[in-house]
Amino acid sequence: MAKQIEQLDRVIIRFAGDSGDGMQLTGDRFTQETASFGNDLSTLPNFPAEIRAPAGTLPGVSSFQLHFADHDIMTPGDAPDVLVAMNPAALKANLGDLPRGATVIVNTDEFTRRSLAKVGYDVDPLTDGTLDGFKVSAVPLTSMTVEALAEIDISKKDAQRAKNMFALGLLSWMYNRPTEGTTSFLKSKFATKPDILAANLTAFQAGWNFGETTEDFAVSYEVKPARLPSGTYRNITGNLATAYGLIAGSQRSGLPLFLGSYPITPASDILHELSRHKRFGVRTFQAEDEIAGVGAALGAAFGGALGVTTTSGPGMVLKQETVGLAVMTELPLVVVDVQRAGPSTGMPTKTEQTDLLMALYGRNGESPLPVVAPSSPADCFDAAVEAVRLAVTYRTPVVMLSDGYLANGSEPWRLPEVDALPVIDPGFATGPNGPDDSFLPYLRDGETLARPWAVPGTAGLEHRIGGIEKHAETGDISYTPANHDLMVRTRQGKIDAIARDIPPVDVSDPTGDADVLVLGWGGTYGSITAAVRRVRRAGGRIAQAHLRHLNPFPANLGEVLRRYDRVVVPEINLGQLALLLRGRYLVDVIGYNKVRGLPFGAEELAGVLQEVIDRGE
Repeated sequence: MAKQIEQLDRVIIRFAGDSGDGMQLTGDRFTQETASFGNDLSTLPNFPAEIRAPAGTLPGVSSFQLHFADHDIMTPGDAPDVLVAMNPAALKANLGDLPRGATVIVNTDEFTRRSLAKVGYDVDPLTDGTLDGFKVSAVPLTSMTVEALAEIDISKKDAQRAKNMFALGLLSWMYNRPTEGTTSFLKSKFATKPDILAANLTAFQAGWNFGETTEDFAVSYEVKPARLPSGTYRNITGNLATAYGLIAGSQRSGLPLFLGSYPITPASDILHELSRHKRFGVRTFQAEDEIAGVGAALGAAFGGALGVTTTSGPGMVLKQETVGLAVMTELPLVVVDVQRAGPSTGMPTKTEQTDLLMALYGRNGESPLPVVAPSSPADCFDAAVEAVRLAVTYRTPVVMLSDGYLANGSEPWRLPEVDALPVIDPGFATGPNGPDDSFLPYLRDGETLARPWAVPGTAGLEHRIGGIEKHAETGDISYTPANHDLMVRTRQGKIDAIARDIPPVDVSDPTGDADVLVLGWGGTYGSITAAVRRVRRAGGRIAQAHLRHLNPFPANLGEVLRRYDRVVVPEINLGQLALLLRGRYLVDVIGYNKVRGLPFGAEELAGVLQEVIDRGE
């Protein structure tokens, strides 16, 4: 007898288990099938920094949250509607996030006395009333998986490892997810291991069949595809979008892309992805350390390539001397900083926005450079293209500030039309530009103030370059006070000139009479937008704006700030953008700051914004 199918407009699911339980793979596969079905979605992977934290402990819990809907959504969701807990540690670590009435699916096989004691449970939470108020489905996932694989010639340990595929199959049935993509993925991943392939396929199908036949799940759910603007879509993470954006910038500028990088969480995936694209003229160099990586990238820029280096906060510290050299030599260099929690090693897999002041001022001397920040995983593509455009056009290093939340999170991305991407002209010097057929390496373009980019080996373009101050035209070493003052002001003027070449701040103020503006930057965009939507639905009048360009600021930013009585700036730091705005525009902005290693919750932020509105009424 066919089971009932209930329609939902959105669902938030969190898979949680031990680091070795495959929760990231499970969540990723569920996400890919959801994307292919056509839902709008947003994800939040959350995992320990340790390669293999102690099994069954709270520090070792890994989770993957997915929010999908039949309409436009902005965040991975504040609280899961469904928690799949593979062991007691996963249950305890995530139970506090669940709203009453949420569905909890637990793997009862792992709720042994030893496992319970390891996380501080004196009695079994499945029987002592801890889960009263939740819809609990107790499923022996491990033993059912082993039983389903009894006919396959693999060890019991390998059979137990397939329990994540059983869980994936069950959840795929519950929410009517397609299965073809996962089947194809497994066939590709385990093509050389037929027994492991058979085990995973069998476990996945067994989970689906269990949902179809058991009386424990009387209802399955359906979330219809979202109505998105027409186009070709794919699911994409921020790191993948960044890699594609760098390749696109390389292609639109006609420059070969050289990446000099050292692996570091959470930026390493950019290196991994770019290494696969040699056919697009990409060359990747995994250096022995951060300093060597950025040095090689700057050397590639000197040689006429698009020099790129990728890192996170601790690596950014080490690269700053060479970034300062790029400021002095005025060579294009793209520095991607995927921010993580600090200081020092900090929390490598957790997100923060704490590198803004370092990006702006983390070098000696007056060493200005442009800073851009993407607002979503998909927006990392456009931000990377913009970073390339600014670097090449203005002959300057550019810092792109992504973060761990954007890097690992994913969302649908509409593939752009290539012809719609900006054409980036490197404008190489081709011959002498001074009197008597001389070459003046620091003679400026009248509009951008960029100096000529002279590729070594080009006849007639011999010139000096290096970290010591140069004469304003000839490039000869100069210690003249007036010349140094001129060069310092010229380098600053070049960055200031970019404000004429970037869009003005776009303010969303539907009623036109809001007194409060909420202003954000980077990965807070989704949380802020979701919070603003809640406030507006409740009748609150509030304006919203978001900054991509953090140096220089858009030309109209000061006018926008002065238009509103109160300006709220939520940041996952202790108020870095707020400090800059107060100093530059003398506006007493209201900072809202948390550094928990997690994105803001939309409901929490909506409450803060409503309080600010109420105080002014």
